[in-house]
Amino acid sequence: MSETPVIVTRDGDIATVALNNPERLNALNKPTWEHLGTVMRELSADDTLRCVVLRGAGDKAFAAGADIAEFANERADSRQAKIYGDLIHGTMQAVATCKHPTVAMIQGACVGGGLEIAACCDLRICGTSSRFGVPINKLGLTMGYGELAGLLALVGRAVALEILLEGRVFDAAEALQKRLINRVVADDQVEAESYATARRIADGAPLVARWHKQFIERLSVRASVCPDAWNEGFACFDTEDYRTGVAAFLAKTKPVFKAR
Repeated sequence: MSETPVIVTRDGDIATVALNNPERLNALNKPTWEHLGTVMRELSADDTLRCVVLRGAGDKAFAAGADIAEFANERADSRQAKIYGDLIHGTMQAVATCKHPTVAMIQGACVGGGLEIAACCDLRICGTSSRFGVPINKLGLTMGYGELAGLLALVGRAVALEILLEGRVFDAAEALQKRLINRVVADDQVEAESYATARRIADGAPLVARWHKQFIERLSVRASVCPDAWNEGFACFDTEDYRTGVAAFLAKTKPVFKAR
């Protein structure tokens, strides 16, 4: 992986945050989650900004999900997974609660954790060849409450259940139909349209944009999850099915789950 897991650049009042692991389709590992959370909190505190564009390095993927290779060391059981899950949740919150409007510029794969990050942005623009999904049922994994909140708020119960229960990877047209994304453009126009969108936002009154984000968040209904239920979100990491799923993924074989 590149030495800098997240790269920040700036063009006047628009900042770009790039997930920087293009050799592995911007797969998300612990340093990436840590750095992304730090970066988003810093940018949120910068009142000279008016919009933030999130993207993946290169043009092959926004992010192709978690780095499964690190699971044995970082998410071997529910105890480790809760610590890791708290990190992911903190980063998701940093993206979702950024003071400035955020635009996800999606080229290529936007899967698993990549889709979770994009769901926390305010707008999502993708190319016609982009692909979406959360195929974690093949890994014996659940999406914890801290990760599920953004997806559920974006698409609602029925679509969230369809995405998680089937575990399919689907195309941009279906993602638009499901309201996962706001706009689909030709692949070679994704960057131009994303920055044109960011410029339209940045040219508006910045305080008004920030207020509108706050107002909509206040009107959004959020479920309250007690600590025991929250911790149950990581129980899957103690199951045989989880170990089976990860081993099968790394071996490129089909998992055989036993519900234990």
